[in-house]
Amino acid sequence: MSAATRRLTTAQALVRFLAAQHTERDGVRRRLISGTWGIFGHGNVAGLGQALVEYADVMPYHQGRNEQAMVHAAVGHARQLNRLSAQAVTTSIGPGATNLVTGAALATINRLPVLLLPGDYFASHAADPLLQQLEHPVEADVSVNDTLRPVSRYFDRVTRPEALIASALQAMRVLSDPAETGAVTLALPQDVQAEAYDWPEGFFADRVWRVRRPAPDPAELAEAVRLIRAAGRPLIVAGGGVHHSEAEDALKALVDATGIPVASTQAGKGALRHDHPADLGAIGHTGTVVSDDLARTADLVIGVGTRYTDFTTASGTLFRHPHVRFLNLNITAFDAHKLAARTLVCDARAGLTALVDALPGHRVDASYETEYRAGKARWDERVEAALRADDDSAVPTQTQVLGALDAVVGDEDVVINAAGSLPGDLHKLWRARSPRQYHLEYGYSCMGYEIPAAIGVQQAAPGTPVWALVGDGTYLMNPTEIVTAVQENLPVKLVLVQNHGYASIGGLSESVGAERFGTAYRHRVADGAFTGAPLPVDLAANAASLGMDVLRAKTVRELREALRAARSSDRPTCVYVETDPAPTAPPAAAWWDVPVAEVSGREPATDARAAYERAVTDRRRHL
Repeated sequence: MSAATRRLTTAQALVRFLAAQHTERDGVRRRLISGTWGIFGHGNVAGLGQALVEYADVMPYHQGRNEQAMVHAAVGHARQLNRLSAQAVTTSIGPGATNLVTGAALATINRLPVLLLPGDYFASHAADPLLQQLEHPVEADVSVNDTLRPVSRYFDRVTRPEALIASALQAMRVLSDPAETGAVTLALPQDVQAEAYDWPEGFFADRVWRVRRPAPDPAELAEAVRLIRAAGRPLIVAGGGVHHSEAEDALKALVDATGIPVASTQAGKGALRHDHPADLGAIGHTGTVVSDDLARTADLVIGVGTRYTDFTTASGTLFRHPHVRFLNLNITAFDAHKLAARTLVCDARAGLTALVDALPGHRVDASYETEYRAGKARWDERVEAALRADDDSAVPTQTQVLGALDAVVGDEDVVINAAGSLPGDLHKLWRARSPRQYHLEYGYSCMGYEIPAAIGVQQAAPGTPVWALVGDGTYLMNPTEIVTAVQENLPVKLVLVQNHGYASIGGLSESVGAERFGTAYRHRVADGAFTGAPLPVDLAANAASLGMDVLRAKTVRELREALRAARSSDRPTCVYVETDPAPTAPPAAAWWDVPVAEVSGREPATDARAAYERAVTDRRRHL
């Protein structure tokens, strides 16, 4: 007697399958795929589009305006839920599919799960070439979706209905695996989407993917304990893995027991509350003076859930102790082995808890605690000065915008940013009060991430005030999902900071001898020259035209009032503020390597090259 089957199209089967997938960690179960974003065209409208209508009762659908932005929204959602739940994104063949590439790269670089379901050519080649089909002269099986291969953690083109069974299971395995997760792509030929097949009922049964917490290897743990006990000036670098593992309490327990101070990457900020006596704030190029000074003299650097990007290591110039060693606690061996470290390959919470248990009575020298606490106190004074506005009638600086927001938010609020000059100011100055409050996408630093990510976070945390901090350059990259927030009735708050140019890259351009070329928004006049006047654009009016409530603030006082009103609003609300462009954040306390022209006939470039050659001599390869 044959097993029970159900006759469905491939697209219908996929939707039913996705609706039955769950994750479980620490006894808490969630939907693995909580919903599907989609923009429909001829590559998916008759397949997945019809299937989502058929099964709307089990698979929520969200309408997006831009394919890249849909991925950003799904990534924000997954990060807010500590990677225990993800969303799917479906697009048509052609530009809809290639628009996914940037979002996929962002997801994979940041180790965040998202399921991509782009349409593809006819598997049968019955209609060939299709509208929007790429024809390759020697590889007939290539389509534009192959651009997603290098930015996906798993990729398959499902050319027969029954092939979906194995591919879908592999896709769920990768999405739910904390060591392997990232973007997963199932490219779906449009004829296969609509083709019927007799599916085994077991394919649609509820399935639970348990998210592991692997414990540390005893030998690695013993070596880690030996290194920590031998260190005189240990420093913890907390990365995003602390949050993904929900290991904040375990980190605090280790720090409280041992007195080892903590500096944080962009993804790890908030691992300790800002007012914990051992929290030194940001590290690296955008780090605090106290963190970077301690990093230069640390004899043991304990990385927890960090990838050690060039911003964190100051391009290899930060850790200068002649005998510095590295101990990396990471769930992926790939990241744990960076900087020639001793490794502790395990779940962050499991590893930190094991270290607490294995280090009874161990504590750093009292003089070291006194030193770093005094440095923290000095830095806190600088933060307060940068955020404070003494004249309520003045035009606010960018750091005073952050100070006004700091005074309004509660511990539960989420603040989102990704690119421009704001990430540096936020990393140095933001006083994170809870693990989920500080949401910076800095693995890809993708302009246009903030607004759609705020939508995804708001979906994941209904009732939580969610703020997207956006400069004018980023806003112009991707404002369209404002319409989605309005349509979905999501009360996200947008703080739109107008400084009339690419402020971050302008400063970088000046520092490397490129003279701020191409970084300001200026008006071209009749003779082809540019004026110094800003462009006559009104971004606030644009946000209002897309459906947002808009509050304009010209002074510090008006800004505070607008932020308070936005926080209490139950509608998508934009606070628009033009800022005094004078830099008010403390300067970088560590270097970042951006190569400078080796020869030039212009003095700014030759001066910048001389400074570069002095700085690069501090680079060190840790072996």
